[in-house]
Amino acid sequence: MKKARFHCSSLQTYPQTITIFQPDIPLRSLYLRNRFFYTFGTVAFLFTLAYPFNWLFVPALTAFLVGVVLVGVDVALLYAGNTGLAAQRSLNPVFSLSDDNPVQIRIANNGTQRWRLEVIDELPIQFQRRDFTSELWLAPGEKQTLRYDLRPLSRGVYAFGNVLAFVSSRIGLVERRIAFEQATDVAVYPSIIQMKQYELRAMRHIAHETGIKKMRRIGHSYEFEQIKNYVPGDDYRSVNWKASGRRGALMVNQYEDERSQQVYCLVDKSRAMRMPFAGLSLMDYAINTCLAISNIIIKKQDKAGLLSFSDVVGATIKAERGGGQLNRILEALYREKERPVESNYELLYEAVRRLVGARSLLLLFTNFESSYALERALPTLRRLNRFHLLVVVFFENTEIRTLAQEEVNTTADIYRQTVARQFLQEKKEMVNKLRQYGIQGILTKPEDLTLNTINKYLELKSRGLI
Repeated sequence: MKKARFHCSSLQTYPQTITIFQPDIPLRSLYLRNRFFYTFGTVAFLFTLAYPFNWLFVPALTAFLVGVVLVGVDVALLYAGNTGLAAQRSLNPVFSLSDDNPVQIRIANNGTQRWRLEVIDELPIQFQRRDFTSELWLAPGEKQTLRYDLRPLSRGVYAFGNVLAFVSSRIGLVERRIAFEQATDVAVYPSIIQMKQYELRAMRHIAHETGIKKMRRIGHSYEFEQIKNYVPGDDYRSVNWKASGRRGALMVNQYEDERSQQVYCLVDKSRAMRMPFAGLSLMDYAINTCLAISNIIIKKQDKAGLLSFSDVVGATIKAERGGGQLNRILEALYREKERPVESNYELLYEAVRRLVGARSLLLLFTNFESSYALERALPTLRRLNRFHLLVVVFFENTEIRTLAQEEVNTTADIYRQTVARQFLQEKKEMVNKLRQYGIQGILTKPEDLTLNTINKYLELKSRGLI
């Protein structure tokens, strides 16, 4: 999990709905601070020195009595009345997988004392954090906000606990634990944040070195859009001679991409997709990409569908482009789980034949770790490609690539690097093998999966191959 970042800032306004702490049993909520042990440790040391130096006994006894009185005053300040503290946790009702999700804790001091607070947020067990604390001072009437980010790496329900505050006065010998009832559950869905980012970039055709780019049209589809002035590079076959004669200048017909084409995301849920990279499994990378590409498909006026499989068929959503289609795909992707079994591609073929009628673009997200695994699936993939346009998307092992690029010092290092390079070469040969049979292939790093998949979809659509 990415390390959280705390920021404190004063608040001008504060929500009316706040959580007041629940009273604790004094003995259970009272804790001794380090200053207590330093103080009475020093007193004990003075008493020890009083044995050889009798004149130190009176100062030691005086220090002891003063310390006891200060402890009593400190306890009285903490428990004599209401501390006036209130806290509220603010977060999004839904978290995005693998993204930084903001969380805020608003704390107010409505009392008359200045308090020192050590705030602990009880994070969900999935983050495995037990040292999540922040320290601050609150003056009477002051309000502050603690801000931090959480990056979930698995889908599902995350249970937040209470917000705990260890409160101490300026004396600082003891502290009181106050629990603010803020328990809540948050669902972690496939990355909605990435979906919106890629939608913006794809719709605006922003071209980056590693981003989404608009492909040059090869040929054109049959959806007429408008007549425009000729510019160098336009297809001569698109010249509209009647319009050119009326205007006295060359005019060309402009066509737009065909609409209402069916695009299906086929997600492999087998054990081959359980391999983690940067804390995220390959299946979760594929799920994030499915959501992003489905959104762009619908925005492009095409129809998006979903099918997941392993040894059994999972979610099946027929390709549509209605208003609720993206929500249906999102909910289905949220519920998907990996299975510790091998993929059954014959079952995939039967499911596609039943679900998909017209010719469609099939984006198959899977992973082949060896050429033998590809050879077993190749006959089925060729049959699917006979009826549809199939694009097989599988993953490059970035850890092996790092190993292949490391500096070698020993014979064992040479051996490992040679094996790593053979493995990478085998992956490239898989792509060539697919192309030999007319099957589109994408070999990509896990972190570049969404970009490369969207680029391939836009390329195939601009070339009129769907």
